[in-house]
Amino acid sequence: MTELLTFRSTSNAVLLEGTGRIFGLDSQLLFDLLFQGIAVFLLFLFVGYLLINPVRQMLEKRQEKVQSDLANAAKDKEEAALLKEQYDEKLKSVGEEAALILSEAHTKAVKNEAAIIAEAKEEAGRIRLNAENDARLEKLKVQDEVRTEIINVASAMAGKIVEEKMDQQKQNELLDETLKEIGDDTWREK
Repeated sequence: MTELLTFRSTSNAVLLEGTGRIFGLDSQLLFDLLFQGIAVFLLFLFVGYLLINPVRQMLEKRQEKVQSDLANAAKDKEEAALLKEQYDEKLKSVGEEAALILSEAHTKAVKNEAAIIAEAKEEAGRIRLNAENDARLEKLKVQDEVRTEIINVASAMAGKIVEEKMDQQKQNELLDETLKEIGDDTWREK
C-alpha cells in the first residue's frame, strides 16, 4: 500500500494545482510551440538548402547527362546506320566494279588471244613460204648437180669411147652401165 500511495502522489503532481487539468495550456506553451515550429521550419529550410539542394542539383545534372548520353547514343546510332548504308553501297559498287574489271580482262584476253593466233598464223605462213623457197632452191641445186654429174658422166663416157674405138654394141653397154651407176631417176627432171 505504501507503493500505491506514492504512485498517487506522483500522479497528483501531474495534475496542476487547483485547475483540474493534466497539463497547463497557457500562452507561454503556445509561444514555445510556435517558436519550436518556426525553428523546425527554419532548420528544414537550412538543411534543405545545405543537403537537399545539392542532391537535387546533382540529380538534375545526372538527368541532363543521361538525356545527353541518350541523345548522343541516338545520334551515334543514326551515324552508324548511315555508315552501314554507305558501306553496303560501297560493297555493291565494289561487286559491280569487280564484275566490270573481270569482263574487261576477259575482253582483253580474247583480243590478245586473237592477236596471238593471227601472229602465229602469219609466222607459220612465213615459215611455210621460206620452207617452200628453200625446197625450190634445193631442188634447183640438186637439178644443177645432176646436170653437172650427167655432163661429167657424158664427158667420161665420151673419153672412154674415144679411147677405145668401139662398136655400137659396146657403146650401148657402156651407156647402160653408166646409167645404172648414176641411177635411172637422177637424170630425169621432176
